[in-house]
Amino acid sequence: MRRVQVPSPLDRAIRLAYKSAYRAMRVYWAVRHPNTHGALVGIWHQGQILLVKNSYVPYRSLPGGYVRPGEPARQAALRELREELGLTGLREEDLVPSVDITHDWEGKRDHVEIFFLEVDAVPEVDIDNREVVDWGLYTPRQALDMHLFPPVVAHIREVMARAGK
Repeated sequence: MRRVQVPSPLDRAIRLAYKSAYRAMRVYWAVRHPNTHGALVGIWHQGQILLVKNSYVPYRSLPGGYVRPGEPARQAALRELREELGLTGLREEDLVPSVDITHDWEGKRDHVEIFFLEVDAVPEVDIDNREVVDWGLYTPRQALDMHLFPPVVAHIREVMARAGK
């Protein structure tokens, strides 16, 4: 399922660059308070959710990222799945809207759209070990015990409620 990769010196340098850039963005957000738009995908397999760990934040999240200006959220979500996990062959109609939430986060007004995706097999994930450094499948209970990006909690609870749990 998941493969632990030892980071190369280049990987470590790029991770440091990501961390530094993220810190700079947090300063910008604290000063400018921008509106941002993100798209995430909750990938579910046999009752477990796929979570990723990015190198520059202390919490786990779903794969996804920023929606570019003029880009539909579903397209952004598919693009991020390709970029972050190496997942291809998915279609926009495979993504089912789950949670659409706007919250204040790290100095910005963050609009997050989360899509639900049920897969028949464990995805063949290929992380770059730079931006995304770890991933795994977790039961909802295991996931809720972790430090998560807040909209991810809402998504997990929504899926659990839909399943009657």
